[in-house]
Amino acid sequence: MWLYKVLVGMNKQINKLVPIPFPDLHHGAGCIKDAASLLHAIGVKKVFIVTDNVLVSLGIVDRLTELFDKHRLEYVVFDGVMPDPTIATVDAGVEAYFHGNCDAIVALGGGSPIDCAKIIGAKVVTNAEVKALSGKLKVRKKLPPFMAIPTTAGTGSEATIAAVITDPASRSKFAVIDPTLVPQIALLDPELMAGLPKMITAATGMDALTHAVEAYLGSFSNAVTDRYARDAIVTIFEQLPRAYRDGTDLYAREAMAMASYQAGCAFTRAFVGYVHAIAHQLGGFYHIPHGLANAVLLPYVLRFSAPACRDRMSELAALIGLADGENFIDAVEKLNQQLDIPTSFTQLLEEDIPEIAKRALSEAHGTYPVPRYMTQSQCEALLMQLLPIDNRFGDGNNHAKPSLRS
Repeated sequence: MWLYKVLVGMNKQINKLVPIPFPDLHHGAGCIKDAASLLHAIGVKKVFIVTDNVLVSLGIVDRLTELFDKHRLEYVVFDGVMPDPTIATVDAGVEAYFHGNCDAIVALGGGSPIDCAKIIGAKVVTNAEVKALSGKLKVRKKLPPFMAIPTTAGTGSEATIAAVITDPASRSKFAVIDPTLVPQIALLDPELMAGLPKMITAATGMDALTHAVEAYLGSFSNAVTDRYARDAIVTIFEQLPRAYRDGTDLYAREAMAMASYQAGCAFTRAFVGYVHAIAHQLGGFYHIPHGLANAVLLPYVLRFSAPACRDRMSELAALIGLADGENFIDAVEKLNQQLDIPTSFTQLLEEDIPEIAKRALSEAHGTYPVPRYMTQSQCEALLMQLLPIDNRFGDGNNHAKPSLRS
């Protein structure tokens, strides 16, 4: 593991040299009404709206286009984004962007439309193959004017330097990471989130919690990322159950939107860890929604990592009025229970576990500043716990969770 530690140390020094911008942030109920004037102010003539057909069917896209019509701002709607956007979706978007003679991009939706819009913008300015942009600092060109309007509170993609794209041919996901991917403008309007189904509210909220927790526990954390992460964690424990119980609670919705943004600001500077590395593989193999995968994995990975970061875990516990790291993990599990998050993956196949573990560790090692390194056998053992209980370990036994106090 010493080589991975050396690589992570080198990446930490590189990160210090690469400035990461913040978007021009606007938030509050009804702030979508400012979208057209903000785009006019930076000289935009024709907008390429990247979204999905669900938001079209719900009338949310109409709320934006009606504003553009009122302010005489031309636009093209590209609603071909599906969950886990693919290389082909990006290519289709780029073709539509140029065909429409657009000069700006607005992403409207959850993490999938925002991530897809980022890579559309990256390909527009680089003319590179999407796969060639995989990794760090491959874009290095300013994107067209870019506004992100999230309709979920989870990914924080409106604040991050990363976008994740799926390659169906290899059943894998890859990340494009570059400071130029941070949207120029971010609008957080809780009214757009009021109609979210409970399950999406739960999964995206736990996604935000995972971002904040992994950013706080990793070795890239600093005073700035700690502040964002702490604020996000406190808000999520307080407000996510409220937003889940009552989707029309605009106070809870706005608080969760801001927590998602704060968690995004934290993890885009401090990175993530094994939860994300494993979740990406589960998404690539089985199309398990990313937020749901993170939610299920988080307590398991925390129990693995905790012996190497007891003090930091205790600090997280203190944030929400608890005594120690064991209590914090219990609180995460309790929150999952409140949100009706499952404890296993019905899609997971035992024969896939070795390859999933191998790919997850390949993604994480040397890149993610994890507090404790995981071996192939440890990762496989963790994944075995996530099989449906009747298939777990091949014998149906419910093996006990490790205790931080043992």
